[in-house]
Amino acid sequence: MTTSYAPAERAALADTLAGLDPAAPTLCPPWRARDLAAHVVLREHRPDAALGIAVRPLAGHTQRVQDGIAAGDYAALVDRVRRGPAPWWPTRIPQLREAADLVELVIHHEDLRRAQPGWEPRELPAGVEDALWARVPGLAKRLGRRAPATVALRRSGSPDVVEVGSGERRVVVEAAPVELLLLAFGRGRAARLVVEPADTPVAEWFSGP
Repeated sequence: MTTSYAPAERAALADTLAGLDPAAPTLCPPWRARDLAAHVVLREHRPDAALGIAVRPLAGHTQRVQDGIAAGDYAALVDRVRRGPAPWWPTRIPQLREAADLVELVIHHEDLRRAQPGWEPRELPAGVEDALWARVPGLAKRLGRRAPATVALRRSGSPDVVEVGSGERRVVVEAAPVELLLLAFGRGRAARLVVEPADTPVAEWFSGP
């Protein structure tokens, strides 16, 4: 039976949202905390608008719906994040929930946390780190395919390595799985990474989806 980590991460995200001002910054400007919360709600309740997250011609409709959600009462918005997707949404199925939600929730939680003064990395449960590492190969290879070097992503404290990009030049990036995912999703400047050679601009090579 698959262990489900997404519900705990959802609760943690909602707690962080509840403790922040609705206008608190995120790593995704111009989004503020209320915009990020509205994005999560839209993704789980409005399939008509969620398409525009990935399909550029539909982005205008998505933005209008998201702005409408964000304009509502902030406490009620956070509660919708906490309660999760609509009853008919596919990620109510545990297996789909982990595949679709865990990385999304972790990344957006860090989008909030790491935009605040004095943030520090979280110590995530070993099972969560393992689940995140399992997603690194596919996501990093897709999002880092244009890297102008061979980039070896090494999990801290482990011999596990994933190589992405191409070229004779070789760069090694060592970090916890959550940090490597932040890099892959274009948040490399906010990630705690050990890079060799140290002056390599790896954050510029991963621009996210």
